[in-house]
Amino acid sequence: MQEIKVKFRGVRGSHPTAKQSHLKYGGNTSCVEVWAGGHLIILDAGTGIIDLSRDLQKEHILSGTDLYSRAPINATLILSHIHQDHIQGLQFFSPLFIPTTTLDVYGLSHPSKSLKENLTEVLFERVFPLTYDEIPSNFNIHDFQMKNALVIKPDGKKEFIKLAEFNIEDHNEDVIISAYKTTAHPKDGSLSIKIQYKGKTLVYATDKESYIGCDKKFIEFAHGADVLIHDAQYTHQDYISPILPKQGFGHSTFNMALETAKFAKAKKLFFFHYDPNYDDGILDMLEKEFGALNCGAEFAKENLEINI
Repeated sequence: MQEIKVKFRGVRGSHPTAKQSHLKYGGNTSCVEVWAGGHLIILDAGTGIIDLSRDLQKEHILSGTDLYSRAPINATLILSHIHQDHIQGLQFFSPLFIPTTTLDVYGLSHPSKSLKENLTEVLFERVFPLTYDEIPSNFNIHDFQMKNALVIKPDGKKEFIKLAEFNIEDHNEDVIISAYKTTAHPKDGSLSIKIQYKGKTLVYATDKESYIGCDKKFIEFAHGADVLIHDAQYTHQDYISPILPKQGFGHSTFNMALETAKFAKAKKLFFFHYDPNYDDGILDMLEKEFGALNCGAEFAKENLEINI
């Protein structure tokens, strides 16, 4: 049976937390590993991508006796946005330093700069020993073409097709990636990502603050998703705190995520992107609270694997 396979590599927001008190849910920042149609799609490049890279490198080494007899690593990385907790693992993605690797990166451009220009400056020019041009792999950075779907063919070739001209029935063997831009996350917005394959749908919506009554356009985008991975950085109490309210920070509460999943008629919801101050004890308490509601939502945990 054809499946979309998902592994949570990093579920934390804002910054990594290397503490014993955060081991159960995990301390790495945002990264989700997705396999669809034999293609590796990586959602965000927080510190969670580093363990993924080690696993890929190990498999590569075991696949042959030398560089060119080994199976090359091919991956597509979709960045929701380029805040630090979503890109800080990219320099340490070890397959980048294997010449046979191909990594295609897609994400939001800035009005005055392309994604390539931004990532080159932020990650490689001033804060890393190598420049972008010195990376030995086939490392390509592209602006995601909004109003288009990124289609990955069975042979791995990729092309953008205008959504206005798109008929999903013509792409039964393809992996289809589309995006929804929210402007509710400062300062330049964030992409929510939808992956469709063989009638199954995964929606990844991090760094997305909901509205009262939900974001109607996003509800339409995510409608009927088999799995919705949704930002749930704050409790409602922290969100409306009289001392340090979080409204306008660009993140949702657990209740907002639950309401969004309900209106979108998502079959399964995973809470994601937890505040680094929420240790295992707090998240255990919240898991018990939402479990008592019998709402079917689950708490994403590092290394949790699911099949859709």
